[in-house]
Amino acid sequence: MTLTQINELAAKLAPRLIEIRRHFHSHPELSGQEHQTAAYVSGVLSSCGLHVQEEVGKTGVVGELKGAGSENRVLAIRTDMDALPITERTGLEYASLQSGVMHACGHDVHTTVGLGTAMVLSQLETPLPGTVRFLFQPAEEISQGATWMVADGAMAGVSAILGVHVFPTIPGGKVGIRHGALTAAADDLEIIIIGESGHGARPHEAVDAIWIAAQVISSLQGAISRTLNPLHPAVLTIGQITGGRAPNVIADEVKMRGTVRSLHPDTHARLPGWIEGIVARVCDSYGARYQVNYQRGVPSVQNDPDLTDLLAEAAREALGADAITILTEPSLGAEDFSVYLEKAPGSMFRLGVGRKDLPNYPLHHPQFQVDESAIITGVVTLAHAAYKYWHTLPQK
Repeated sequence: MTLTQINELAAKLAPRLIEIRRHFHSHPELSGQEHQTAAYVSGVLSSCGLHVQEEVGKTGVVGELKGAGSENRVLAIRTDMDALPITERTGLEYASLQSGVMHACGHDVHTTVGLGTAMVLSQLETPLPGTVRFLFQPAEEISQGATWMVADGAMAGVSAILGVHVFPTIPGGKVGIRHGALTAAADDLEIIIIGESGHGARPHEAVDAIWIAAQVISSLQGAISRTLNPLHPAVLTIGQITGGRAPNVIADEVKMRGTVRSLHPDTHARLPGWIEGIVARVCDSYGARYQVNYQRGVPSVQNDPDLTDLLAEAAREALGADAITILTEPSLGAEDFSVYLEKAPGSMFRLGVGRKDLPNYPLHHPQFQVDESAIITGVVTLAHAAYKYWHTLPQK
C-alpha cells in the first residue's frame, strides 16, 4: 500500500517537479555560490513541514523529516546543487540565464529529486518510524562541499546515507546499481624538476630540466604497468607542464601538474611514496633536484553491500526488474559523496537520463540534456528505499 501511495504522490507531483527542475536549470550557480538555489530549496522544504537549517557547509541546506516511531536511526539522503563554468549550447527555452554557467552535470535533476523525495515522504499516510535527513550540498564540482557539510555537523547521528547521480548512457526510466567501488579516488599532483641552466649548444654543461621531466613522465607511465598490481588499476595524467625561458637556453626548472586516479584503498595509500620514489631515482641519475607535492583529494566511493541491495530491491519493486541495470565497471571520475562514507555506510545509484532516439551528450558537455521523466524514477526509487530501510534492515 505504501509503494502504491508513493507512486501516486510522485505522479501527481510530476508537473511541479519538472517546473522546479527547469527553474534550477535556468538559474545555475557555481560552487560555493548557491545562495538562490539554497533559498529556493529551503522554501520548498519548509512548506513540506521539515525542520530546515540553512548555511550548513557555507551554502548548503539540511532538511529533517522527523520520524513518528521509536526508531533512533537517521537515514540521510544527499543531493548536490552546484553548476559548472560552461556556456550552454542546448537551445532549450529554459536554458541557462547565467552567462558561462550551466547545469551540465545534472545537479539540477539531483536537487529536484531530493525535493521530490522529501515532498512524497512528508505526505505519506503512515509516517516513517525514523528520521530522514536531506542534505542539499554545495560545491561538489570542486570536491569541497561534502567536507564543509561534515564539518558543520550534517552527518551527526546519521546511521546510513543514500545518494544519486545522473548517467546519460543509461536510458531514462532505468537505474544503475553497482556493488563495491563506484567512483575513483582523485588526487592532485605537482612535480617540480630543478636542473641547471646553460647554453642550448652545450647541454653537457647544464642539467636539462625539460629532458629530465620527459624521463620522469615516461618512467611513471611505464612503472604503472610494471610495478603496480594490474588488478588494482591507477591512472596518472600530467595535464599541465611549464618550463623554460628561451629556445636556445636549457631550462633550469620544469613544473608539472596532473591528476592521479585509483580504485583500491591499498593502492591509494601507496601512491604518494611510489611516485616520489620514481621521481627521486630519475633525478638522482641525472643530477637534478625535485619537489613532489601530492595533495589527497576525495577517496573512492565504496558502496555498502546491504544498502546497495536495499536500493536494488527498492528500484525493482517500484519500477520493475527490467528497469535495473547492473553496472559491471566503476567510473574513474570522482565524487565527494565518498566523504560521507567515512562517517556512515552508504550507497549511490546511477539515475538513467538518456533520451530515446536523440543524441545523448556526456556529462560536462555544453549540449548535455536529460530525459525529465527520470526525475520521477529517482523520486520513487529513493522514497521507496527510505521506507524499506526501516522495515527491512534491522538495527545493529
